[in-house]
Amino acid sequence: MGTLTTHVLDTAQGKPGNGIRVELYAIHPERRLVRSVRTNHDGRCDAPLLDGETFQTGEWELVFHIGEYFSAQDGLILPDPPFLDQVTVRFGMAADAHYHVPLLVSPWGYTTYRGS
Repeated sequence: MGTLTTHVLDTAQGKPGNGIRVELYAIHPERRLVRSVRTNHDGRCDAPLLDGETFQTGEWELVFHIGEYFSAQDGLILPDPPFLDQVTVRFGMAADAHYHVPLLVSPWGYTTYRGS
């Protein structure tokens, strides 16, 4: 059985992204919200986003609401509107395997990869 997990690291402040809203969408046959969660104190979700019966191969999308997160940080001065508000990562899962999609983010840039 496959699983999907994620975590967020705040590279601007060198800490986990705590309390970031993350939405998971299935893309086909039409885009639909499957799950909405918030990251915990370690920047991770408390449970896999998909596992067991909920895991399906196909095209998926994670939307990280980082604008909300960074605007709530004390002492951080951001433009209005922020340079990055929502980071969308669209990816495919082709087999029953573990997929980990981390996000390393600052108010000015981000990176992602298939982790372990």
